[in-house]
Amino acid sequence: MIKYKTIRNIAFIGILLILAVSCDQEEFLETTSKSTLTDATMWASEANADIYLNNCYGQLESKGNQPDNIDNFTSDNDAGFYYTSYNWKKGIVEASAGAGGSVWFGTTGPSANVGWQTIYTTVRRLNTFMAKITENKANYVNVAYPDWYNKRMDEARFLRAYFYSEIFMKLGGLVLVKEPQDRNTDTEAEMYLPRSTYEETFNFIIGELNTVLTNGYLQVKYSNGATDAGRATLGAALCLKGWLQLFAASPAYNSTDPAVPRSADNLQAFADYKLSRWADAAVTNKQFIDTYGHKGTAKYKLFSPMSQFWYESNEYNSEVIWDRQHVGTTMAQSFDTYGGPVWILGTYYTWGNYCPTQELVDDYQMANGLNITDTGSGYDPQNPYVGREKRFYDFIVYDGATYKQDWMTVADVIYTRVDKVNPSKNQRDPGSDDVGNTGYYFKKRLDNAHPRGGNLDGRNYVYYRYAEVLLNYAEAQNEAVGPDASVYEAINAVRQRSGTDLPALAAGMTQAEMRTAIKRERRIELVYEGHRLYDLWRWKDAMVEMNKELHGMDIRNSVPADNSGVWVYSYVSLDHSHIFTQKMYFNPIPQTVIDRNPEIKQNWGY
Repeated sequence: MIKYKTIRNIAFIGILLILAVSCDQEEFLETTSKSTLTDATMWASEANADIYLNNCYGQLESKGNQPDNIDNFTSDNDAGFYYTSYNWKKGIVEASAGAGGSVWFGTTGPSANVGWQTIYTTVRRLNTFMAKITENKANYVNVAYPDWYNKRMDEARFLRAYFYSEIFMKLGGLVLVKEPQDRNTDTEAEMYLPRSTYEETFNFIIGELNTVLTNGYLQVKYSNGATDAGRATLGAALCLKGWLQLFAASPAYNSTDPAVPRSADNLQAFADYKLSRWADAAVTNKQFIDTYGHKGTAKYKLFSPMSQFWYESNEYNSEVIWDRQHVGTTMAQSFDTYGGPVWILGTYYTWGNYCPTQELVDDYQMANGLNITDTGSGYDPQNPYVGREKRFYDFIVYDGATYKQDWMTVADVIYTRVDKVNPSKNQRDPGSDDVGNTGYYFKKRLDNAHPRGGNLDGRNYVYYRYAEVLLNYAEAQNEAVGPDASVYEAINAVRQRSGTDLPALAAGMTQAEMRTAIKRERRIELVYEGHRLYDLWRWKDAMVEMNKELHGMDIRNSVPADNSGVWVYSYVSLDHSHIFTQKMYFNPIPQTVIDRNPEIKQNWGY
């Protein structure tokens, strides 16, 4: 997102449509007082109008800044009983919960912080911005801002498409508000719009992205330190288009048997199945690879090593496509507060939320590229952390793992075993303590440079990265034509990047075998980056995966009195409900929204 000069405007914005704003970059507003902006002065110059758009950028969700993030709603992670995700994983989700949502004991489902109210408030602001700068276009002739109008219009188009996409994936067909609305002049029919169909909504979002891409006014990618770094780019637009095409082509929505029963109004799926939707997704993701990616200009390519990808010093690296800005002290990220090892060097440190399940851990392959269940893999269930692939060691904290971040003066060793002789504060705890239940912690995306506290974490939250484009292409192409050479090439590029160093996939796979391999690769490569729930939904796998009993690892000595025996590794149930019902493939429309606009129809099952 927007760092340096521009982002610091966002950090202090309190703008309500056209009201006053405070920011700390005097040159942006020339001689206009920032505390007295009116409708006339707001649109009088490029700098003033930028304040308004910067506020819209400021509404991008800080996905690392809440304890109940979307990965808590999956079978990959076991979080606390006091979160909305805990209720949701017990099958509790209600339309009556409202439009805002809370991470604490809520029943809204995975919608807190990016719910209906937040999205539509921002969309209306973007509509106003586009209308106002068009109305006042004659004001924007400052030679210091060449092509300002065209760029900002396309930034606003991209942002509107992005915000709509965030709830399209959760709700299906949306109310498409495309122009500013005015209760004083609009008719009732103009104010109270119904939901568009799934296909109409999809086509509108893709159409907006196509306009941005066809216009070509935006930069392809910004580098770290660029004045406009963090603004929308052509790379972000093409990536979002490819992802949404893949999402919508998936069997939950593009099928003769969609995730929920197809209704006459087609709000939650396409009206028909088309294989060509997979082909469309493959074309777009291939276009990214061949144009902006490693086969084109190489503006985007895989970064190595992935263990350092989330370092603040590596922001805007070659793999980052779209991110949300954070700035230490003024707009810090608080991701470290909520998870990772609870006790570090004897000091209580985190809330312990990021706890991988045994089911996820078992999906990490061996270093030889074989699954742990494959004959000849070398996996030893009583020595399970030896010989695993590098991504396991990079991102999973397991019993006996050395834990050392750059801010630590000495390394710690994390023990999650139940040890009666030398008890560890991090030992697996199925009770109410913050220590996790699974025997594991994530360390992916934790801040290497700063200890928790002090608002020092200025690392950006990455929404999309180039590995996802490669995996998107592999999946779409496999579904469109089968596992041809380009499918292997794309997925093997991720597996064989320097620092991951897995063998290539075995040749001669069937389409179904490749589909299974791609699903596993997405789970491991993109784990804890906010993708897994959408994958489970779109594949129609949630009904199986989210109803399974989940496990942790219990480690105890066979002679616990003095540890003279052997350490025994046993799967142990997490011992709480995991219930997923068919309606949960979508969130409900908040009942408060329907109460205000009776033209809006509720999703199936709610």
